[in-house]
Amino acid sequence: MTRLGFLGTGPAPTPAMSYAPLQAFRQGLHEFDYLEGRDVVIETRWAEGRLDQLSALAAELVGLRVDILVGVGAVVARAAKSATTTIPIVIAVVIDPVNLVAERPGGNLTGLTTFDPQEARKKLALLQEVVPGLARVVILGDQAVRDTQGHAEQARALGLQPQSLTIAGASPDLEAVFQAIRREHADALLVLELPATVMHRKRIAELAAQQRLPTLFPLWGSSDAGGLLGYGTNVIEAMRRLAAYVDRIVKGARPADLPFEVVVRPELIVKPQDGAGDWRHDPARGAQAGRPGHAMRGSATSSTIDATELSNHRLR
Repeated sequence: MTRLGFLGTGPAPTPAMSYAPLQAFRQGLHEFDYLEGRDVVIETRWAEGRLDQLSALAAELVGLRVDILVGVGAVVARAAKSATTTIPIVIAVVIDPVNLVAERPGGNLTGLTTFDPQEARKKLALLQEVVPGLARVVILGDQAVRDTQGHAEQARALGLQPQSLTIAGASPDLEAVFQAIRREHADALLVLELPATVMHRKRIAELAAQQRLPTLFPLWGSSDAGGLLGYGTNVIEAMRRLAAYVDRIVKGARPADLPFEVVVRPELIVKPQDGAGDWRHDPARGAQAGRPGHAMRGSATSSTIDATELSNHRLR
């Protein structure tokens, strides 16, 4: 039986609060005919927002003699790499994996990346389209993780005034953050796809709604968080596809022989904001922004569009 170790940055899932990436990974394993308890066992460790604990948790999984380590994000990848040079690591990341691989070329790391070098500019351009007179934008990140996509620089390039704020993964003072946002008279909020912001996305959405602040979330978590927009490549789908890497490694492939797959298929979620004044956005307009012929999926309260090359014609 194959023993897998799953390393997460947030809290352990509960019946009331699941962890979508792990669910998607389990679904992918099932599609390859791996059944838990028969073919695989999944050991999990959770950092509860304390990223400095990840290396120790990875070491615990290594001590359990897992056959493969699995997770989401560069911080998980680095923690796993610090714990082992021999156990295969299969990861889904949103950054350019070249830097991760370059740290230890020919090593034990492989997986998928949703890295799009134009994504930061596209997200800010979307906010410009749907927020009339957008001038000041707050960029909310994670204290423990550097923004590698240069959102502040891209905002300035588009003529915007960025304000970069960060929160801690464990017990963040979000009320103080939003007080700072109010003092700066921000016109919109851009939430980055980082462990702390994903972990606390629902509370962030609640506070943004209280201030009637248009908010763009990463696609991961936007459906249950709220906000005006969600944009990005579906990390959940990438996690489902990680099962293919696990299958190949179980059958004898070496991680060094499995190059990172780049998965960039952006989607846009638009949520009507009833009673929200000037920043209410019609989903039909969002559909027109995508490529002709692409289907719109969703419910009466949200719509999802395949937004590959979305608004590229507007980006200079």
